Amino acid sequence: MKTTFYETDKLSTFLASKKTLLAKGVISQAGVEAKKLGARKVLVVTDAGLVKAGLVDKVRDALSAEGLEVGVFDGILPEPPARVIDQCADEFRAGGYDLCLGLGGGSSLDSAKIVSNLAVNPGSVLDYVGIDLLPKKGTPLMLVPTTAGTGSEATRVMVLTDEAVNTKKVVFSDFLLPDVAILDPELTLSVPPSVTADTGMDALVHAIETYVAVSSTPYAEILALQAIAMIAKHLPQAYAKGSSLLPRYNMLLAANLSGSAFASGGLGAVHGLAYVLGTEYHMAHGRSNAILLPHVMNYNLSGNLEKFANIAEAMGEDITGLSPYEAASLSVEAVYSLMEAVSLSPQLTDYGVSRDDLPKLVQGGMAQARLFIPNPRDLTEADVEQIYASAF
Repeated sequence: MKTTFYETDKLSTFLASKKTLLAKGVISQAGVEAKKLGARKVLVVTDAGLVKAGLVDKVRDALSAEGLEVGVFDGILPEPPARVIDQCADEFRAGGYDLCLGLGGGSSLDSAKIVSNLAVNPGSVLDYVGIDLLPKKGTPLMLVPTTAGTGSEATRVMVLTDEAVNTKKVVFSDFLLPDVAILDPELTLSVPPSVTADTGMDALVHAIETYVAVSSTPYAEILALQAIAMIAKHLPQAYAKGSSLLPRYNMLLAANLSGSAFASGGLGAVHGLAYVLGTEYHMAHGRSNAILLPHVMNYNLSGNLEKFANIAEAMGEDITGLSPYEAASLSVEAVYSLMEAVSLSPQLTDYGVSRDDLPKLVQGGMAQARLFIPNPRDLTEADVEQIYASAF
């Protein structure tokens, strides 16, 4: 692992939540933490599935135990549409809530992040798409992930769907960072194997992309490489035995580290090319990222052989005596092996995507070309077509 960093004149920024709590059963502290933030009335932003699973009751009980009034908005949808976020914000304002608590996967956490800010900033979420357009910091914000994937609780980013143009859009702001993040592995024990695989691979994509990005920082590199090693070890265990607390704990921590890493270092072409799979085929974000990860990595190898070799080693590959390219190539093989262990195919045809859709994929991928900028290798439209073609 690197122990010396050389870009002394490059500005490196580290971003994270103000406070992060990690432990089995730590959700019991939600009410205590909310009161410290001056809350009296809390809106829990989540989805209907978590209500049915009983996880909302655990949060409500922890908040009510401290005398707080609690409301629930359970209408969050995957890849949340702007209209749903605006509806939630209207309910937050009308209900006189003074703290927003996001509970769930990335969609619920992202929604809560912007709802807390729409409480004091007028208009629609679409008014703030872009970089640092929120003029004022919103109400206190708490985030409680129930999947080990997005790391949304550690980032200044939220992603939404603009249904009018059927594309994803992004809000960037330091005001989206939570006051408190609560990481309780017990809340992830009921996540089914397929979702465990999808979200775990999402965390791996975050770590790998930010580690090799040209915009990476010392903070990002350190956190990302640690997360890569943890995910390679613990994701198969969490997938195979979902009721086992230790791998769930380590995956939740790894996802948080990955989120902190990409908050400081940026992402890349995997996310750019995966977006169209979500908007056009309604594929889960983590799965779309996972499918494209090895194909983009294989394309990117020449952009930083040393770092890809480090990824291979972190994932358990023996690179002793290998040439730089041979060692780097093992990182792709390690990802293929991990995907096989969690029953994820890297081929688009296995998910009902037709080869005839290649032009549509290329068009959708090129629409996210902003994410090509930090990528370790430049991409042309022909390169994008080649990557998608390799995934069939």
